[in-house]
Amino acid sequence: MAEFSISCPDFEEGGEIPKKFGYKNGNNMPKIDLHDLPAGTVTTAIIMDDPDAMAAVGKVWVHWLAYHRSSRRTDVTEGRNDFGERGYGGPAPPDKRHTYIFKVYALDNVPDVGDGFSKQELEDAMKGHILGEAKLTGTYAP
Repeated sequence: MAEFSISCPDFEEGGEIPKKFGYKNGNNMPKIDLHDLPAGTVTTAIIMDDPDAMAAVGKVWVHWLAYHRSSRRTDVTEGRNDFGERGYGGPAPPDKRHTYIFKVYALDNVPDVGDGFSKQELEDAMKGHILGEAKLTGTYAP
């Protein structure tokens, strides 16, 4: 699998995610930059989740699901997050500081899912089509 990288001008790897990106504090979507995508990348997919939510709510909380054609960054198809909404749902830890993981996948196809897809549907559609992956982590406290 090829290596590429992901960065965000709004916070550093492992750093504090600014409040304006929190679900209850503006719910602004951070800018995600991708570097050195593998040759043959047709689309990139992102899964943002909160594994620390397992202790608080009994599951890994999905905050963002999306994919877009790598050549047309405005052509975005979004999934349904665990807030029951389509698109980005920012950090909203119910108890303490949580770590959020932004995982980006370079794919050799367009996933066969429509708007409002689930994390499982996206993961199933990506099987056998992942050229590379990268991740970015950040923390957020209530």
